[in-house]
Amino acid sequence: MSDSWTFLSQFSRHPFTVGAVAPSGPGLAADITAAVPRTGDPVVVELGPGTGAFTHAIQRRLGGRGRHLALEVNPRFAARVARRYPTVEVVLGDAAALGGLLAARRHPSADVVVSGLPWAAFREGRQRSVLDAVAAGLADGGAFTTFAYRHALWTPPARRFRSLLERVFDEVTVGRTVWGNLPPALVYHCRRPVRAGG
Repeated sequence: MSDSWTFLSQFSRHPFTVGAVAPSGPGLAADITAAVPRTGDPVVVELGPGTGAFTHAIQRRLGGRGRHLALEVNPRFAARVARRYPTVEVVLGDAAALGGLLAARRHPSADVVVSGLPWAAFREGRQRSVLDAVAAGLADGGAFTTFAYRHALWTPPARRFRSLLERVFDEVTVGRTVWGNLPPALVYHCRRPVRAGG
């Protein structure tokens, strides 16, 4: 079964956790994974790998170095990514449990968190709980990247998420629009989580 058909079939069954009708394209994958270092041994966490569009780009940038953990709530997607990328540690679970995932593997934090999650499909409480987990699990010098579909930026959930990013991170920059993606999308690049009491 092709990635596109798998994605469409899972979207029809789970529209609020899949959130898209097709996997992301290579242009978006390149932009969203640009924060993954090409040197050293970083801990990279991928949230919602889907069929592996970002997974592939992360693996290429790592080149066999570091640790790559992929957290996926959909069993079909998790199994597919685990088969395709045997060097990636695929965990079936909730992104809001990121802290426990890192602690169980004795990682104090993640150097990079790359998200493929459908933020605009989440309620406010869900957006906040996952983003809080990301901020708490990210190293001080780390980076968080995620994306938004261009056509949906005006919607209340997307506007709320952008505002939330700017409250949780000291630095939020917006990348170029990847017009070749289906649908067109842009990447948020976030650094320096605002720590409680800091």
